[in-house]
Amino acid sequence: MMKLIRARRSDDDRSESIDLGPNSDKRRQDRWGLALVVFMRVVAVIWLFQGLMNWKTILAPEQAPLDALPGALASAIVFFAVADLLAAVGLWLAAAWGGVLWLFSACAGIIIILFMPDFQAGGLVMVLVNLILIFVYFILTWNAAQERD
Repeated sequence: MMKLIRARRSDDDRSESIDLGPNSDKRRQDRWGLALVVFMRVVAVIWLFQGLMNWKTILAPEQAPLDALPGALASAIVFFAVADLLAAVGLWLAAAWGGVLWLFSACAGIIIILFMPDFQAGGLVMVLVNLILIFVYFILTWNAAQERD
């Protein structure tokens, strides 16, 4: 006959278990991580909209077709049409590569607006909005990493 041996859980084992009670320490620890994911998804929706607007400029132009635009402007539109949508998908998935791609796209957007102010509606206001979003992203990422440690 085989005997079933039951292992007793020590207090150390309980620290690794998931506690779903109202006084759960795990819930308090996940606040910054949850805030980061919510922030990333909100920014993903915004970047999805921006990417689709760039694709609208490519596929259904209101004024001049893409090939009639100056080369630098046409290249920027195509770049952001692809980069914004890829960043939006990565942000929605809350993947690390999504955050990196979004930071690259946002910084490139800031540079483009500084060199071509008419590229995007809003101009310097959009530069300020992008800088604020980047700052908030870094704060949330820092705090989420601190609570994990």
